[in-house]
Amino acid sequence: MADVVLRDVVKSYGALPVVHAINLDIAHGESVVLVWPSGCGKSTTLRMIAGLEEIWGGTVQIGNRVVNDLPPRDRNISMVFQNYALYPHITVAENLGLSLHIAKRPKPEIKKTVAESAEILSLTPLVDRKPGQLSGGQRQRAALGRAIVRHLDVFLFDEPLSNRDAKLRNQMRVEIKRLHQKVGTTIIYVTHDQIEAMTLADRIVIMRDGHIVQIGTPLEVFERPVNSFVATFIGSSPMNLLPGTVTDGQVILSDGTQIALPPGAKANEGQAVHFGVRADNIMPEGHSMPPTAHMAYMEMPVTLTEPLGTQTLLFATLSGVEVQAKMLNPRPVAMGERLHFGIALDKFHLLDATLRVWHATHRKGRSLPCRSGAKGPPHRRHPMLQKP
Repeated sequence: MADVVLRDVVKSYGALPVVHAINLDIAHGESVVLVWPSGCGKSTTLRMIAGLEEIWGGTVQIGNRVVNDLPPRDRNISMVFQNYALYPHITVAENLGLSLHIAKRPKPEIKKTVAESAEILSLTPLVDRKPGQLSGGQRQRAALGRAIVRHLDVFLFDEPLSNRDAKLRNQMRVEIKRLHQKVGTTIIYVTHDQIEAMTLADRIVIMRDGHIVQIGTPLEVFERPVNSFVATFIGSSPMNLLPGTVTDGQVILSDGTQIALPPGAKANEGQAVHFGVRADNIMPEGHSMPPTAHMAYMEMPVTLTEPLGTQTLLFATLSGVEVQAKMLNPRPVAMGERLHFGIALDKFHLLDATLRVWHATHRKGRSLPCRSGAKGPPHRRHPMLQKP
């Protein structure tokens, strides 16, 4: 195992910067997931760690070595891609042991290592089959097995489940998590799927436009998003965000609706904010939300329902904004029906409406806010990114 350290790492394609001086520490045996939609720089960052992309500035360190100038084969890492990349004309056992044969390991060692890897991934009954005789999940496990036989320092995963059906994605998330628990190797995983990120990560790194926006455990980024950008992505339903202004200990929404803030809530008088609350914390009265000391009750018309079996997702309108709420112990609800909803104010978020981008550094575990257009400290910018 090895730690991975990125310091002021920069990447550009021609005049287009795609990764902006990012800093990240990944500990021995940690599973870190880089997440956000396509085009944010996460796959490019992974490929720079792997040695498949040239590092434009900064350093990448694996273990106690700076690897900027090392070819991929000398970095002691393995990368799992979206396709399985198995050789179809040889058996599973031969696929697993191929890299060991190339390294000219002794045959008894190869046989033992392949058997151990097959056992870890429940592939033992399948080692004599060829890839075409395996299911999609079995082929994915074989691809993972080919990575672990070499006992490498770091496993890199580049959206390995993105082209799989929902059932296989669920199955493989469990397999990858079990693999990490068994072998304890450092994992860096790239995905645009926030469910994969939440379930597989010890820590999540959220990226946008080549910047790190927030780093934290899955629970931290869910419960304490640094801005509306994170809040509307993490969570099975996007966080409801209602624009308003803080006045006399209240948030005044655009239509004049007043929401009293609980004691101790921190907000500047006159500040433009987004009042954020998740669907789990807005429920129709009488539908399983226990009242707390700080509740707000509002009547809203229902515009859409999504029955989900044990609960129903309700869409309603508040202050001209469509919000999502959850009804436990559901009943049929007619479109346009007005319901009284309880909002748990002890679960609210106040997000500064003027902040657009948050650049984050993880050297000291701090998140540094930066207004849109701000350039940041000069030492964190590559010279070629600066305007003439």
